Amino acid sequence: MESHGTEQKVVDSQNNQTPKGTTFIRTCFNGLNALSGVGIISIPYALSQGGWFSLIILFGVAIVCCYTGILLRRCMDAAPLIKTYPDIGQLAFGAKGRALVSTLMYLELYLVAVEFLILEGDNLHKLFPNASFHIGGRTVGGKQCFVLLTSLVIMPTTWLRSLGLMAYVSAGGVLASLVLIGSVFWAGEVDGVGFHEKGMLWSWSGLPTTVSLFTFCYCGHAVFPTLCNSMKDRNQFPKVLLVCFVLSTISYGSMAVLGYLIFGQNLMSQITLNLRTQNMSSKIAIWTTLINPITKYAIVISPIATAIEDTYPFRDSRSISLLIRSAILISTVVVALTVPFFGYVMAFIGSFLSVTVSILLPCLCYLNIFKRYRRFGVELVLILSIVLVGTLVAVTGTYISLREIVKHMTQI
Repeated sequence: MESHGTEQKVVDSQNNQTPKGTTFIRTCFNGLNALSGVGIISIPYALSQGGWFSLIILFGVAIVCCYTGILLRRCMDAAPLIKTYPDIGQLAFGAKGRALVSTLMYLELYLVAVEFLILEGDNLHKLFPNASFHIGGRTVGGKQCFVLLTSLVIMPTTWLRSLGLMAYVSAGGVLASLVLIGSVFWAGEVDGVGFHEKGMLWSWSGLPTTVSLFTFCYCGHAVFPTLCNSMKDRNQFPKVLLVCFVLSTISYGSMAVLGYLIFGQNLMSQITLNLRTQNMSSKIAIWTTLINPITKYAIVISPIATAIEDTYPFRDSRSISLLIRSAILISTVVVALTVPFFGYVMAFIGSFLSVTVSILLPCLCYLNIFKRYRRFGVELVLILSIVLVGTLVAVTGTYISLREIVKHMTQI
């Protein structure tokens, strides 16, 4: 392996070529964009459900998810042919492991994409409550109208296949998150809303929802192997993880504290729905929130589209690639119109899919891949503890979120 690597370096040097791949900075932007998603507008609501002390849980979830991201990186190093998360599942548990990881990972990414569309519909409807348009002899209004319009705007971004190009879109998403935090601060400090709410210290009843939403905020693991393999130097990926988790936790923590101080227990599932639309800062916050899904949608569905495109009949066909990515977008629009419950869908994703994909599976795969080297020690106790707590969170949170979704579906 070492001689092969040396020969390759000589060839590159002779041809004056630089290694292909995404740079460290661009990968950081893509990673931040994957982590700092729509969860930022629901993080204040999550804090209001658990109370001030649940901030400790936020930091704990961030640390655990960063650690499990590192475990995924170790699993990738175990075999040179590993390129994706499902490859890790196959190495750990065979064909069944690959099928399980693929199903859960792609379902998580798919539902996150659905959440983007629901978010767009909710916030645009708040700005333009009386808007509607005619299509096929029928009048489409309200949230449904804006979900359809948003899908048309997003569609061109889904056609990008290069993560290097997506980094420019991701940079816009990171900037949008910073502008959103600044706008909420402005609403409280300058527009007279104030930071007067005291909130509560702790709430056992709201804790499952809080943990589910916190976990959703860090559900980038399905994309991590793709980002890692896109880099020029894969050895820098642990540093990418550290940068992304530290910066995203600072942004999440800031937004959670600001929102809770302003609105307290009156927070809605999206903080933008609490803002007064007559204030300029509120309009900026809402419009910025609308930009986020547009910049993030493509990178979220990229692993799904790539998995389909890499099958033999569709390989290297640009036209088929466009059709596949467009079909994925259309299907998410249908689901968003059918189940338009942002908060409960997010809690379900966080408790069932995010906990499983971002916490449980990395631990289980790591333990099975390296079982011959595993010895009882601090790290083994840590991993087993993470699995135990993660399972409890997954079961409890999934039950509560599904109960609420079914309850609201019957009321439509």
